[in-house]
This record gives sequence, structure tokens and C-alpha cells, in this order.
Amino acid sequence: MIAPREDDDPPARRPDASMSLLADLFSGKLLDHGYAEAAARRAAAGGPGPARGRLRGGGVLLVLVLAGTLIAVAGAEVRRGEPVAAGQRSRLVDAIHARTAETDGLQRRLDRLRAETERRRAAALARSEDGRRARRDLALAGAAAAAAPATGDALVVTLDDAPHDEPEGHPADAGGRVYDQDLQVLVNGLWAAGAAAIGVNGQRLTPATAIRAAGEAILVDYRPLGRPYEVTALGDPGRLRDAFSGSSADRRLRALHERFKIRYDTRRSSGASLPAAGAVRLRYAREAGR
Repeated sequence: MIAPREDDDPPARRPDASMSLLADLFSGKLLDHGYAEAAARRAAAGGPGPARGRLRGGGVLLVLVLAGTLIAVAGAEVRRGEPVAAGQRSRLVDAIHARTAETDGLQRRLDRLRAETERRRAAALARSEDGRRARRDLALAGAAAAAAPATGDALVVTLDDAPHDEPEGHPADAGGRVYDQDLQVLVNGLWAAGAAAIGVNGQRLTPATAIRAAGEAILVDYRPLGRPYEVTALGDPGRLRDAFSGSSADRRLRALHERFKIRYDTRRSSGASLPAAGAVRLRYAREAGR
């Protein structure tokens, strides 16, 4: 191979060669020749030079004044709107509390009326053999539809978010919350284990109850619940625990506990009580005797 000669080396390239157009523009090399000649004649005649520097300085000052004015006006508007936003938020929170209290009062009234209706129906059906048989059938159907209160021994499973004192960057920061899917998996696992009735934080579940999320809240039958989440499954606690242990639901929750530190524990409860579910919508009916 023949080594290149020193005089064959390409000439050194300026660092700003790729910016030559901008450099020429700022240096005035791209001015039209007519402009250059006019500037030369003005200089020879002793005329005043262009006031470009003064105009440029004045324009920059004007832009800065306008920007400062806009920033000051925006800040004043923000400060003026803060009390209004705080007042609106306070009124909204008060309205939510008022509607919640009203809903709770209506629910208590509904429970009293439902209990009175059940008492009168039982008294009417107890007057004949056909009525007593119908009452037994209604009791079985009501238990299946969660339309009547239920009591007995239970297995209680508690789920809760991971502790907030985890170090920054710990996986719990991203996945340490209990989601609606986790409650769904747990409830389905308890049904499969043989639970006779299930409630979440005292909210009775039916086979058609929806467990959903709305923002950061978990809704059970469209009612928001707060953490921790206690899932009560009525039935023999020992048999429920044996049937539930090792299931896919149990493995999922244990993995969440080990990886994200969410709370997951079980305990026995004697004499647990679950209320009746909400009103059951009649979908199918037929006339008696047909």
C-alpha cells in the first residue's frame, strides 16, 4: 500500500463550515450588491448610518416589557382564581357528604321496610300448609340470591395496600395497591372453595354483583369501599381454608404479598353476620300452578 503524501491531505475544515450560510448572513456577505453600494455612498457622503442597533435594542426592551406584563397578569389571575377554586371544592365536598348521608338514611329506611314486609309475609304464609311450603321455597331462593341476611362461622380474608414507609424505588411504589381485579380473583376463589355467602366490608355479594374501579376507588355493587378490604366468606372455616389454600387465587395473592408487600392474611370468625343484598330485580316469573 502506498502511503499518502502530506500534500495530498485534504485542507483542514472549519468547525463552523456546516453553518457557513448563517455565518455569511451575520457577517453581511449575503447582502445584495445594491444595498452594499448604497451603504458605501452613504458612508462617503458622511450620512447617518442605519439605526439598526438602536431599533434592535428598543425592540428587545419592548418584547421584555410585554412578556413581563403578561406574566404579571397571568399570576394575578391565578391568585384571584385560587379562592374561587377552593370555595367550589369545599362546596362540592359538602354536597358529596350530604348526598352520602341522604343515601345512607334511605338505605336504613329500606332495610326497615324490607324487614317489616318479610315479617308480614311470613305471618301470612304460616296460616296454611301450602303457605309454609312456599315460605321454605322462598327461603332457599332468597339465600341463593342473597336476598336475606345470613349468619354463621366464616373465614375472613384481609387485603390492604403496601405500607407507605417502603423505600423510594421499591416495587411497592408501582404495584403496592389493591386493585379491583385482586378482589375479583379472591371472591371467585372463595366461591369455588364452597362459601355459602360472601361480603366485602359488610357489603353483601350476589352472583351478579359487579366489582369495579372508578379512579382510585373500588366499587362493590356501585358503592365505594375504603381500605382495608375484609372479605367475609360464610361456611366452615377449616374446610374453606383447606379448599382455598393452593388455589390459583391463593397463589396470585401470595405472589403479590411477597413481591409488592400488600397485606394478605386470613383468620377465623365465629358468629359473622352479613346483611341482605340490594333489591333483587325480577327477571323471570310464572303464575303459580302452571
